[in-house]
Amino acid sequence: MATATPRPTDKTAPSWLRWLPGLAVLKSYQAAWLPKDIAAGLVLTTMLVPVGIAYAEASGVPGVYGLYATIIPMLVYALFGPSRILVLGPDSALAAPILAVVLSVSNGDPMRAIAAASLMAVVSGLFCIVLGLMRLGFITELLSKPIRYGYMNGIALTVLVSQLPKLFAVSIDDAGPLREMQQLAQAVMEGQTHWPSFAVGAASLAVILLLKRFDRVPGILIAVILATLAVSLFNLDQQGVKVLGEIPQGLPKFVWPWLSDADLIKIVLGGCAVALIAFADTSVLSRTYAARTNTRVDPNQEMVGLGVANLAAGFFQGFPISSSSSRTPVAEASGSRTQLTGVVGALAVAALLVAAPNLLRHLPNSALAAVVIAAAIGLFEFKDLRRIYRIQQWEFWLSMLCFAAVAVFGAIPGICLAVVIAVIEFLWDGWRPHFAVLGRVPNLRGYHDLKRYPHAALIDGLVLFRWDAPLFFANAELFQQRLMEAVQASPTPVQRVVVAAEPVTSVDVTSADMLRELCQNLAQQGIALHFAEMKDPVRDKLKRFELARLFPDNHFHPTVGSAVDAYLGKTEARRPGV
Repeated sequence: MATATPRPTDKTAPSWLRWLPGLAVLKSYQAAWLPKDIAAGLVLTTMLVPVGIAYAEASGVPGVYGLYATIIPMLVYALFGPSRILVLGPDSALAAPILAVVLSVSNGDPMRAIAAASLMAVVSGLFCIVLGLMRLGFITELLSKPIRYGYMNGIALTVLVSQLPKLFAVSIDDAGPLREMQQLAQAVMEGQTHWPSFAVGAASLAVILLLKRFDRVPGILIAVILATLAVSLFNLDQQGVKVLGEIPQGLPKFVWPWLSDADLIKIVLGGCAVALIAFADTSVLSRTYAARTNTRVDPNQEMVGLGVANLAAGFFQGFPISSSSSRTPVAEASGSRTQLTGVVGALAVAALLVAAPNLLRHLPNSALAAVVIAAAIGLFEFKDLRRIYRIQQWEFWLSMLCFAAVAVFGAIPGICLAVVIAVIEFLWDGWRPHFAVLGRVPNLRGYHDLKRYPHAALIDGLVLFRWDAPLFFANAELFQQRLMEAVQASPTPVQRVVVAAEPVTSVDVTSADMLRELCQNLAQQGIALHFAEMKDPVRDKLKRFELARLFPDNHFHPTVGSAVDAYLGKTEARRPGV
């Protein structure tokens, strides 16, 4: 759901301010957003603590370091990150590559493990900053709306399925959404469900969904508090309901991460690998939420923000982090308006570590699963996909393919496939573009496609040919073929061909060589090749490709009409209708 968002930074603001988007938001912050940001931050805290601990252990480091990797990066990203809603922290997609490096260099020593993981975060941060400064964030522009819908629907299904075992309190293997669903169904049928846990989780989910219609009621926070009170008052943890338990006490400290006798090459390669994963995931998630909230996010600044957050995590006993596809929707569903939500969440986690590390020890895992499930449900997009199916079915099926890729293979392979599909989609449109032979239609200004106006009049000896795409290596041969077919189909001997080149936004070396060959072939038949409405940058490229002698200035015309006038002025041909 679109929400009110701060206005873009004033163009008169200092240039350095663009590197600190958080300050720009602060300058235009509205008092009405404060209660929502605080409430969303407190709700988010209930997710940050258990998820941070779980992903830390999955990455091969003690659980408390997952909270360190939550507090510092979120504070830093609030200042350097351009997205007003994105939540950063430990991520499941990064756990496997971090664990692989940590296990190989730590030799079972927890302190060596955190040093190795922190050093990976430093490498990952530097790598992301370089990507941002090199302006490589454009990769997100390759993803069309249907492909983004497919990605987010796949993420929503993956997140939802990953939480269902916690809701039913059963243990299954991590084998992808489809196999997990199969294993879950089998476990439920075999009677493995722990019904008290399921009752708490299902009730929490019902409360969240029922209260969701009331914008000013923090349904998630209410559900979490009620679930925690229920476990505490009725001693449900003694009946087998799994709870969060005790949290280690302490705050992160500045530590220079270093391992003198470790395989640094392995750490550097691992850091670069997790940076690429975080880069792909954060870019797509940031762009998707920017579209949902009607804002614009600079993808290059997004990479810088992610890099600085990772760098800070590495120097404060953390490990590599990324955007979160489960915690971000929780922040959105809770009413988050700006980066202040992350600041509140980070400070709340810090306060818990200092003052009340056991405050959430009775929070049931099934209630946490309900929070994530409710957020995942809000990620699904069906309404606009129905519209896309009506107006452009092939793009709808592209969205379905991307959805299936994410659901079956995971987020990162799904993103890679989405990018490949987007590139193929673009190349296909340019590889086999629309073209037209133009004629004059009575009582209709300009020159128009003969396929749409079969009775349009042609000019004796002149072919007006329009090509609706850039000229590049993949379509150069087709351009030449279609133009020669138009010449051969002319009812009168052709003296001149005019290419209506306004849609041609670029040429490359291959297409320039094709134009040289085409011009020479036409010249042998006594036919001159001219261009109308060609853009100056494209014309400059032709000069750079050494085609100026073949195409002097009088071969270029500002409009198709002026090209026709120039031809008629040098021939005895008559204007159509005369």
